Parts: sequence; C-alpha cells; structure tokens
Amino acid sequence: MEINQLRVIDAIARTGSLTAAAEELHYAQASVSHHLARLQEHVGAALTVRRGRGIVLTPEGQLLASRARDILRRLDETQSEVTALSRQLRSRLRIAAFQSALLELVPPALRRLQDDYDDIALELQESDPIDSMGLLRRNEVDVAVMHRPDDAPIGDEFAAVKLYDDPIYLLSTTPDDRVANHRDSSWIAGCERCQAGIEAVCLAAGFQPRVSLRTEDINVQASFVAAGLGVVTMPGTALRSLDMTRLAATALPGMKRRVWAVARASDGAGIAYDFIQATAAAVAAAGLNTSGFDQE
Repeated sequence: MEINQLRVIDAIARTGSLTAAAEELHYAQASVSHHLARLQEHVGAALTVRRGRGIVLTPEGQLLASRARDILRRLDETQSEVTALSRQLRSRLRIAAFQSALLELVPPALRRLQDDYDDIALELQESDPIDSMGLLRRNEVDVAVMHRPDDAPIGDEFAAVKLYDDPIYLLSTTPDDRVANHRDSSWIAGCERCQAGIEAVCLAAGFQPRVSLRTEDINVQASFVAAGLGVVTMPGTALRSLDMTRLAATALPGMKRRVWAVARASDGAGIAYDFIQATAAAVAAAGLNTSGFDQE
C-alpha cells in the first residue's frame, strides 16, 4: 500500500468522483483510476461503486478512507516536526571552551558566523580541556575549544584545527620579572592541573611554591596580583582580557600551550565546522597565530 494510493482514496471520499479527486491532487484522471485499481487489488475488495454520474465508497472503502485520512494527517504532522527539528539542529551550536577562550575567541567567531546563521540556538559551557573532550565524545557539545601542551594527534574520530600557540607569562607587578624572584611570594592557582603547571615552573627554578589562593577566575587572580598579594602564571589569551595598568607580564621561555578547536568527524559539514573556520579567521584577525601578548 503506497502513500499516493491513500491520498487517492481520501480524495475520492471527500470529492465523490474520480474527476474531482484528480483535479484536487493534480493528477491525470487515468492516474487516479490506476492508483484506485492497484489499491483494490492490494486489499482484495471493491472500494467504490457507481451511483448515477458519480461514485460512492463501499463499506471497505469507507473504512480504508477513514484510516487513510488519519495516516495522512499523522504523516503531514511528522514531516512538519522533522522539518522543524532539522532546522533547529542545523542552527544549534553547543560549545565547551576554557575561560579565556570564551572571553576572547568565541564572541568574535560568533559574530562572523552570524553572516550565515541568523538564528543560532547557542549553548555555552566553561570547561577544562579534558572535560571538554569528554563532552564532545558523549555528543553533549558540538565543538570543544581546548588547549594541550603538545601537538600530538587528537584522534581519527575528531576533526581538529590547531588555532595558535599560546605563550605562558609570569604575571606580577614588576616588568621583566623572573620566577626565581618569587621564592618567598604567595602564588595564585586555579584548577589542579593549573597548580601542577605552576609547581613545575617553580621547581625548575629551585623551589616549591607557596599557593595561598585558589580561584579559576582570571579577573580575581589579576586583582590579587595588582594588589601585591601574589603572583600567577597566565597564558597570553587570558591577559588580553585584563586591565594591565598595574600589572606586568613576563614571557616564560619555552612555555606555551597549543589551542585547538575540535568537532566530531562524523558530524560532517555544518554549523560546528563553520564555527571552527570562523574561530580560525577571528584568531588570524587578532594576530594570535603570529604573536604573543603585547602589553603596548
């Protein structure tokens, strides 16, 4: 039993003739007769009888027409729902990113994306790199903007674009500072992985840092440094969003992190891939892929 056959029996039931049914459906009358004949053959019963110059449905035809009307209505509703869902999914963008990326990378990328998508359904999550990749694997986000210490492959199941190298700085109140100068200073740390990075830097300078404040908010970190209450290491991307009036950033030689935008390879072309390209364009426009943080 085919959809066109159900449309024919429904139209005949409502119009009372093959000619009127053909006109309503924009079919040739011969096509309507053919569909009706095939439908009768399929169910094994006559569905119409002639009456005067028109036709009426047999009891079997009436039952089938009633069911056809319900089926066609449900099909139309389903098609509308699928179309709406498809439109929603095409414009849905779920992003997980680290804090400074949300501040400095995501907004300009989204502005670029709006040229092609004027109804983006946006969901943002602040997340560290390991958690972001977990969200991506579980299909809880569409794009992860994350950083890692090296350029090792991320995995064949992902489409990954390296955006830039992000130098790491010592943030203090003294220009051209050195980590070794802060053997007795208070240090400010964020997450456990961030603290591990600070400990590695300090141990390389010959001492164990004394961590006195733990917060992942870079603005809080900067305010404590500006007040002379501690020092912290911070990537260049984060520094771009800070008021550096009372702060000084000293590059740490050989220290950097690699920033990537990653989507699932199985997703194919779509808004997630377009966002990654927009992010890469925003990075290039900001000069992040060619230089570090410039205090001037």
